[in-house]
Amino acid sequence: MNLKGIHHVSAMTAKAKENYPFYTDILGLRLIKKTVNQDNPSVYHLFYGDEQGNPGTELTFFEIPHMAPNREGVSSISATSLRVPSNKALEFWLKRFDDYGVKHGEISERAGRLTLEFRDFETQRFFLVSDENDNGVKSGIPWDKSPVPTEFAITGLGPVQLTVRRTESTIRVLTDLLGFRLKNSFPSTIENQQPIMVFETGEGGSGAEIHLEERTDLKVQRLGRGGVHHVALRADNEDELYQWIEKINDARFQNSGFVDRFYFKSLYFREPNGILFEIATDGPGFATDEELEHLGESLALPPFLEPKRADIESILEPLDTNKKPY
Repeated sequence: MNLKGIHHVSAMTAKAKENYPFYTDILGLRLIKKTVNQDNPSVYHLFYGDEQGNPGTELTFFEIPHMAPNREGVSSISATSLRVPSNKALEFWLKRFDDYGVKHGEISERAGRLTLEFRDFETQRFFLVSDENDNGVKSGIPWDKSPVPTEFAITGLGPVQLTVRRTESTIRVLTDLLGFRLKNSFPSTIENQQPIMVFETGEGGSGAEIHLEERTDLKVQRLGRGGVHHVALRADNEDELYQWIEKINDARFQNSGFVDRFYFKSLYFREPNGILFEIATDGPGFATDEELEHLGESLALPPFLEPKRADIESILEPLDTNKKPY
């Protein structure tokens, strides 16, 4: 068994109506699925990605209206990276963020790559990361109807950063249980803190890295809007997922067991520092219940929720995603 990289990252938003234009009109991602939280179908679950919603490109949001702001801290997924094709693309995004009033830092090196830090409208922390010299897991394919030119477009998920108070137990989970390998480290920008460690899996590269940060100066995160709920890792297929379930049971981690999310199959477990991991299969994919050219335009429900459609639609605040191409 060999995890292939990052599958998706799921975060929290309080405002789907503002989330949707930020991630499509400003960041240029495609809304590939407008659905609901399967564990709480009274709220939206929005999926963004490349043109087909390929695994490794999916950024998702649970909407919890009136949710308090995220308080950053340890036991958290503290930053998500988004891949862009080149160093030149970062210069494009620097100007674009200025034009749209997006809070951002400056282009700087991080883990051997040029990056650009920014925050979304709910202060979620991101890095754009250049794929200029990346030779690992392939990126996704930009949507040709995006407002962002293809040569500068976001092509998928890059490294995900975990922040914990003590790294030992998380290192054991990453290496001994999940099969990640320590690649290198890079300096923290926070004074008197340890270097940030870089772990990789599968073919390696930007789409297969987890960065592990130790912080002794922070309280535990209080998850809220602008925070990340979990990170999912890629299993090739359902048979392999069942092997992971057996392995995680043997390691005596409490877990969800097999969960059918319709668009992929999953397992969830929480490691000792409180990070929630998901292992998800690459398929069946997001075109299972919608035509590829119309992904995300209508409310999609998995079969077990379809009989409750009228009730669900009566609760959800309407979100118009059936707009003409950019």
